[in-house]
Amino acid sequence: MIFFNSSMPRSCSTLLQNVLAQNPDIYSTPSDPVLEYLYGARANFSTTPEVKAQDTESALANWRGFCWGGLSGYCAAYTDKPNIAVKTRGGTIHYDWFKAFMPYEPKMICMVRDLKCIVASMEKLYRSNQENHQAIQNHAEMTGTSTSKRAGIVLNSQPVGLALERLHECFVNGTSKNILYIRAEDFSTNPNAEMAKIYNYLNLPFYSHDFSNVEQSTVEDDRVFNIPNLHTIQRVVKPIKDDSLQILGPDVCHWIDVNYQWYQKQFGYTL
Repeated sequence: MIFFNSSMPRSCSTLLQNVLAQNPDIYSTPSDPVLEYLYGARANFSTTPEVKAQDTESALANWRGFCWGGLSGYCAAYTDKPNIAVKTRGGTIHYDWFKAFMPYEPKMICMVRDLKCIVASMEKLYRSNQENHQAIQNHAEMTGTSTSKRAGIVLNSQPVGLALERLHECFVNGTSKNILYIRAEDFSTNPNAEMAKIYNYLNLPFYSHDFSNVEQSTVEDDRVFNIPNLHTIQRVVKPIKDDSLQILGPDVCHWIDVNYQWYQKQFGYTL
């Protein structure tokens, strides 16, 4: 079975991939470009004259066969294990597209986390990378020159802003009911219980994981993103610390809770 990890950034999604990889029947990918490959094919399907000249129903059936063949062949090149967890942030927003060409109901897991903590985590990455130029900050134009400004940029740009927008759209169009949401706080505090939810959702036998020694099997060169340690995990699953107030300050924290109330309320981070 092919299933998807389509999570919010900085929400333990890389950690989840590596926990899943402990199961000998599951292969876990790093952040994966297969959706971008499908995007390119979809553009050609939508614009190529030869497609438009075909019978509409036949062309659509052929296109769906191409998508499934491409995805399944792609995953088969990764591994011969019976299950593969593909990490792609765009999975959730394209649920209906995947459903149209996959021979079974798509399964998508979305890790979420208190939005204040996500922004604080991004801010900590920024502060730890001061020797390198970072595009978020431009002193001449006075953009990204303060914590509050950077918080606004993070929430309205990639990767966090886009993931947040896609997640909101899933609740608007109703596809959210098909997605399994796992709070990073719950996963880090009681991983066994959250993994039980995941296996139940996937209809796979439960596997007993070792949360005290999670080896990193997914490898990503974070120099590409100019953010060191963006996808580096800790070997021990332990409760994550909420240091958002210390990092962002009370005003920014309050601003996030008020302006992103739909998310904070939906996942139980505010009343």
